[in-house]
Amino acid sequence: MPFTQLQTELDERAAQGLLRQRRMIAGPQSPHVEVDGRLLLSFSSNDYLGLANHPQMIKVLQQGVLQHGLGAGAAHLVSGHSEAHHRLEQRLAAFVEKPAALLFSTGYMANLGAVQALVGRGDTVFADKLNHASLNDAMLLCRADVKRYRHGDTAQLAQLLEQAKSGRKLVITDAVFSMDGDIAPLRELLALCEKHDAWLYVDDAHGFGVLGNEGRGSLSHFSLASPRIIYMATLGKAAGVFGAFVAAEQVVIDTMVNHANSYVYTTATPPALSVAVLESVDLIEQGAALRSHLHGLIGRLREGLADLPWRLMPSDTAIQPLLIGDNHKALALSEGLRERGIWVAAIRPPTVPQGTARLRITLSAAHSVADVDRLIGALHELAC
Repeated sequence: MPFTQLQTELDERAAQGLLRQRRMIAGPQSPHVEVDGRLLLSFSSNDYLGLANHPQMIKVLQQGVLQHGLGAGAAHLVSGHSEAHHRLEQRLAAFVEKPAALLFSTGYMANLGAVQALVGRGDTVFADKLNHASLNDAMLLCRADVKRYRHGDTAQLAQLLEQAKSGRKLVITDAVFSMDGDIAPLRELLALCEKHDAWLYVDDAHGFGVLGNEGRGSLSHFSLASPRIIYMATLGKAAGVFGAFVAAEQVVIDTMVNHANSYVYTTATPPALSVAVLESVDLIEQGAALRSHLHGLIGRLREGLADLPWRLMPSDTAIQPLLIGDNHKALALSEGLRERGIWVAAIRPPTVPQGTARLRITLSAAHSVADVDRLIGALHELAC
């Protein structure tokens, strides 16, 4: 039976320490959450500014539901494009200082649709080897030639760009790498794109709201502006709600409206969510104190974990990976923290390269100094 083969494959994953399982949360996102019936201190969420349960956003969402109802009813190009969607697209474009923006249901769908709409057979995509899975799937879906360069290696990328003599060229990269927490060399990447007449597609899922002036993201962090840059960010992490958007030149957005299948052929997100995100963008813009507190926590954590037997990977962002190496040891360390009332996810291949299993510690502005000190103390106990 085919089911027997499936079970055998799952058993093999379990033996390798690679089986994935879900945890069930009761109640809203918070540093202190009920997980599988037990209250835990969580360092596993991407709610970087603590907005996912913000009372003002909940109030605005409730008002949005009363005004717009629940579902959008259809795709944007049929009858699902609400004035709430339109206002949010305009606000997001202005916030990240691009001419136009387009909403997508998720960051995964944004990446699939945008890349597929812009390049195809005869073109070339150049991709960092540690890009998110959605970017990897996007470059396969678009059917362009694919050239992958070593993580952050702009010298190798330059060689690959030099070899591409025809067709459109698209460099795609995470801005903040989701499993490593480091930031792509966007300034150098843009310079290469200028030299070789290429587009630069930036996935800023983990930078939007956290980095840059007023939380405007990684482009602001590097003071970058160019019509060559196509910018994607998600709205379910620092923004605390749901969805994603791509911001770019108007002609790029118009092309996606006509050719991005994951936009054209899917039902629009509930308009009330756009009302909530509009409020979220205001809170992000006014959130200097939140970002300052978050960066203080990052520094405190790095100082407190500096002398552990496991290496804290280089990162100045809210993503702080503790490199363990072995899959089973990473799972055991995660379980040890869980026994002490702390939830930190163990990340294993294929999400990360073989031999680099880790604890992915994520910090939020909603954490307190005491929360971080508790994690530091627990990890030191487990290291003894």
